[in-house]
Amino acid sequence: MQDLTLTLVQTALHWHDPEANCRQLAQKLQQITKPTDLIVLPEMFTTGFSMNAPELAEKPDGPTTQWLAEQAQQYGAVVTGSLIIEENGHYYNRLIWMRPNGSYDIYNKRHLFRMAGEQHVYTPGTARLTVELNGWQICPLICYDLRFPVWSRNLNQTYDLALYVANWPAKRSLAWRTLLQARAIENVAYSVGVNRVGTDGNNIAYTGDSSIYQPTGEIIWTKSEEEVVHTITLSKKLLTDYRQVFPAHLDADSFYLDN
Repeated sequence: MQDLTLTLVQTALHWHDPEANCRQLAQKLQQITKPTDLIVLPEMFTTGFSMNAPELAEKPDGPTTQWLAEQAQQYGAVVTGSLIIEENGHYYNRLIWMRPNGSYDIYNKRHLFRMAGEQHVYTPGTARLTVELNGWQICPLICYDLRFPVWSRNLNQTYDLALYVANWPAKRSLAWRTLLQARAIENVAYSVGVNRVGTDGNNIAYTGDSSIYQPTGEIIWTKSEEEVVHTITLSKKLLTDYRQVFPAHLDADSFYLDN
């Protein structure tokens, strides 16, 4: 039974400037002073949340993917976050789960934020991703996915931690915090959200509110407004013990998703 150490990077982002963002993030990661298993960056961490995919998109093995591989190798940790990818004539808001050995998995954002017209630019994902890390099963998702409990549903305890990377605006911060807590409670799993701060090129403000919730729904850590690189260890024993005394998953309704 192994605990999991993760590092959350809550940061402002340079608008439409991948090189500046990667340079800034590399400097921030130098604040990590102890071993970590997982480093989590926000949604579209190279550009901010942008609909200008034709100008900003990278190929699947482009410079940012290579940068992620370098950082993962340097810190001996998985590094994850989403960016704009073009593949086979389609644009994706794609999360990359980069391992220290250079292998990686991907998750394409399923729920595209129609209030910004994201569905007109990007192609939605069709498959959820679950990855193993140090004996933990982790389900990484992206921003607007948080609003859709069916997509996050932890049937048969498929995962131990639901992870959301985001560019979630300040004016909807109540929904962000409430839904992160709800996902932890209903799925009997840890729920982690990593959001950005600052103001983007569309003059949209972000307060961060990156947070970690226990399976009970209790909050472990949160931070608003400030840039921060925070490392914390999650207890596998706490999760296992709680699932034993409160096995709500045994009464969950069965269903399947028809794409």
